[in-house]
Amino acid sequence: MRHFVYYSAKARTTGNFDDLMKAGRMDIACQIVIMAFFISNQIRNNVKLHLVFSGPPDPTKHIDMFPGKKLSEDSEHDISKKDVAGLIKKLLYKYKQGVKNEVMPGYWIEKKSFIEVLKELGKNKTIFLLDKKGEDIRNVEIEKDPVFVLGDQEGIPKHEMKKLKGLDIRKVSVGNQMYFASQALTIVQNELDRRGVE
Repeated sequence: MRHFVYYSAKARTTGNFDDLMKAGRMDIACQIVIMAFFISNQIRNNVKLHLVFSGPPDPTKHIDMFPGKKLSEDSEHDISKKDVAGLIKKLLYKYKQGVKNEVMPGYWIEKKSFIEVLKELGKNKTIFLLDKKGEDIRNVEIEKDPVFVLGDQEGIPKHEMKKLKGLDIRKVSVGNQMYFASQALTIVQNELDRRGVE
C-alpha cells in the first residue's frame, strides 16, 4: 500500500467554506485527491491518502482516505474539484471530538497532528519527503508500502520540520523543476508504477 501525506498549514479545518482559494488553497488539496486515486478509466486501489490541515479555526485535522473503487461508483470515473470539495467539506463537518470518525466506508476524520500521523506511518520504515534539493528519486531504493510526504505551495513549515527529528526521513526530488504538488505526486506514482512497487 502506498501512503501519501499532504500537509497544508492554512487549509480550513471546518467545512464552512465555498471559495476553495480563500479556504487555505483547498483547491490544491482537491487536486491531490484526484491525482492520488484517478488514472485513465480506472481507480487506484493501492493508495491511502492522508490530508493534514492546520488552518483555522480548529487545527489540526487528519483526513484518512482509502476509498478504492467506491470513490467514483456514481460518477463513472469522472470527478471534478467541485465533487472532491464537497466530499472534504462533508468529512470536516462530520468531525467528532475525541474519536477517529468513519464518516463512510473508506473515509475517516480525526484530530491528529502532522508529527503524530508520520510517527504512526513511519514505524520501522523510511519516510520520503519530497524536496527539490533531495536525492533524485530514480537513484533511491524504495521498498513496498512506501510513505511519501508533500506540502502545499508553501511547503512544510520549519517548525513542523523540527518536530520530525528522530524519524527516518529521506529527502527525495522528482527533478530540477519546481512542480505543483499534484504533479509531483503523479511523478512519484509513475515511478512506483514503473518499478512495480505497491
